[in-house]
Amino acid sequence: MPEAVIIKDTDNKQKIKIILALAVPAMIENFLQTVVGFVDTLFVSNLGLNEVAAVGVSNAIVAVYIAVFMAIGVGTSSLIARSVGAGQVDQAKAIARQSTWISVIAGIIFGLATLFFAEPLLRIMGAEPSVIKQGVVYFQIVAIPSVFLALMTIFGSILRAAGNTKTPMKVGIWINLIHIVLDYVLIFGLFDWAGGGIAGAAWATSIVRIIGAIVLYLYIRKSKLSFSIWKGSASEYTMPLLKLSGPAAAERLIMRFGQVLYFGLIVRLGTDVYAAHVLAGNIEVFSYMPGYGLAIAATTLVGQHLGAERKQDAYQYGMLTAWIAVVFMGVVGVLLFFFSPLAASWFTKDKDVIHMVTTALRIDAFAQPFLAIGLVIAGALQGAGDTKSPMYSTTIGMWLIRVVGVYVLCIYLGMGIAGVWLSITIDLIIRAAFLLYRFRKHMHVRQTLQ
Repeated sequence: MPEAVIIKDTDNKQKIKIILALAVPAMIENFLQTVVGFVDTLFVSNLGLNEVAAVGVSNAIVAVYIAVFMAIGVGTSSLIARSVGAGQVDQAKAIARQSTWISVIAGIIFGLATLFFAEPLLRIMGAEPSVIKQGVVYFQIVAIPSVFLALMTIFGSILRAAGNTKTPMKVGIWINLIHIVLDYVLIFGLFDWAGGGIAGAAWATSIVRIIGAIVLYLYIRKSKLSFSIWKGSASEYTMPLLKLSGPAAAERLIMRFGQVLYFGLIVRLGTDVYAAHVLAGNIEVFSYMPGYGLAIAATTLVGQHLGAERKQDAYQYGMLTAWIAVVFMGVVGVLLFFFSPLAASWFTKDKDVIHMVTTALRIDAFAQPFLAIGLVIAGALQGAGDTKSPMYSTTIGMWLIRVVGVYVLCIYLGMGIAGVWLSITIDLIIRAAFLLYRFRKHMHVRQTLQ
């Protein structure tokens, strides 16, 4: 895939090819990351429940770090895509350099916070005393070098914004394979060495992040966006990057904290209901893969075409990508509806829990087209430089619709797990409608690029 995708692409068939060329590698990369997460959990589960809990609570904090790094990536993707579309390669390089420095600073700040406050942070997350000792070991090894996680995230965003989604996919494949091998060896040992247990799992994660950051940077150095990290600063892009990244970071943090609140309400329904909800979520996560991949394509294509002052094409790409996502995820919905009992039986033999997981996933099956629209149009808006609308939709959806919905449908009306997933579905429908409205309005009124 060429780094710039601005070509004479007037017919829909050609547009679909371009969209899929960008989206499919991103889908594969996301899928592999999810699979490796399952493998990682499987290996750690052989050490004991305390180790599983330690990794889980540590990763819940790291997820907040990642949310900030991804938000910086959103701002980077938006500005670079528009610069590439406008043919302003030097500007794109300057933005890439400055976003790299911003991510380095963020990574160092989070690393220092982990170094000095690891134990208090784990206590705040509610970790039991028996978990904290192991948790501090894992958390510090994984999160003190957060700068490499930040760099890996931002370098991937730079390449994708230029239209190159294949390279992050290839790098992702290799580092995920290396991660599985390192995970096994460093946890369980090799020959006479007994392995490092939970510390080994942490070192495997940190090592592959360092490798990933270095390899992605070497690929950038071979690309049209090649820049030297050490060659000066481009401070004039700091505020535009922060202006775009701020709402994106807020959106992700609002989502994380909102999940904590409405998960707390679900726990009140009973352990079996909460367990069923978690299992349904673990199965449903695979349905996000097409949406995430197509959202990346939408961000890149909308941004580049706006940069080239081709607003109509930008709008068409956004809408066409959304409808492709609806098709993909509509198929996923059909699979969820018919195969949810089988999928649930892989995780538990409890018939009541299987029934609840099936109920949840069959409700979710009807929500898949709306989830598709929400994911892709949010990406399209971010490519157009509007990171506030996705933030508003997440705030309303998570804190008002889901929290109130779970309270009313589950606790007040006693609908159980069906009420939880009906609340999620209502949120996704309203969110899709709101984002579509904002995208159409944004593309209609936008006259010049800021």
